[in-house]
Amino acid sequence: MAKFRLLPDEQLARSPFKQLWREFSRQHSAIAGLLIFSLFFLLVLLSAVLTPHDPYLQNDSLLLLPPSWSQQGLVQYPFGTDDLGRDLFSRLLVGARYTFGIAMITVMGALVMGLLLGTLAGMTKGLKSSVLNHLLDLALTIPSLLLAIIIVAILGPGLQNTTWAIMLALLPQFVHGIRNAIAEQLNQDYVIAYRLDGANNWQVFSRIILPNIWEKLTLMATMALSTATLDIAALGFLGLGAQAPTAEWGAMIADSLDLIYIAPVSVAIPGLLIFLAVLSVNLVGDGLRNAAKKRREN
Repeated sequence: MAKFRLLPDEQLARSPFKQLWREFSRQHSAIAGLLIFSLFFLLVLLSAVLTPHDPYLQNDSLLLLPPSWSQQGLVQYPFGTDDLGRDLFSRLLVGARYTFGIAMITVMGALVMGLLLGTLAGMTKGLKSSVLNHLLDLALTIPSLLLAIIIVAILGPGLQNTTWAIMLALLPQFVHGIRNAIAEQLNQDYVIAYRLDGANNWQVFSRIILPNIWEKLTLMATMALSTATLDIAALGFLGLGAQAPTAEWGAMIADSLDLIYIAPVSVAIPGLLIFLAVLSVNLVGDGLRNAAKKRREN
């Protein structure tokens, strides 16, 4: 009996993930963003191990030490010290856990809650769905940062309350996107045919809808991650998020703002890290969007 071998393109067509990766890997900017994103993710996991000094240890003999590339700098302190003698390099490494790590936690929490509420709004009819959709439309008119500030003002300042505030602020856009994605799937012929075969709502959702909207969920999560990172840093800068002496990037900028002419590195490097974190997420998100679009076209 003759054996037939699939061509590479036919093999990739059987695996949507492989085909998505093939289109994604062709974009140099997306690969660069993925590398930077992976670096920040590793810092979130390993920052406690990589810190050469205690990020909260104060040293009166090393106040405002310049970076190591300066003539007065020390190799042991690559980025110098702050006005309390704390190692900036160690504080920046630990800050990745607060600014970028907590942003990832908030996005995951908002995604899970948004999936539950979005499914409820998209697969139910009547008064319950109508009330939920109207409340959702009202919440979407408020910018996420302003909504987070309102929630923090109610709950009180602090990193834990900031996490809940940003999670709740991101929730409306997840619910809205998931609701629209589910409503679009419910109008497809294969869903109607599956219902005619006797499938219930759970079977339709778990076997048909969810596998077909995972790309949109991934895109929404990547876009929300950049928003969450900026919101956490902004709340820390305004004094509503992380409180001293927590080494969060936004709070570090606020604490060192008066020293910008004396020690500009203490302000510039946290700002640069926030910029790179947001840029990497946006590059990955744009790459995924373009790859998903090209995969559907093929």
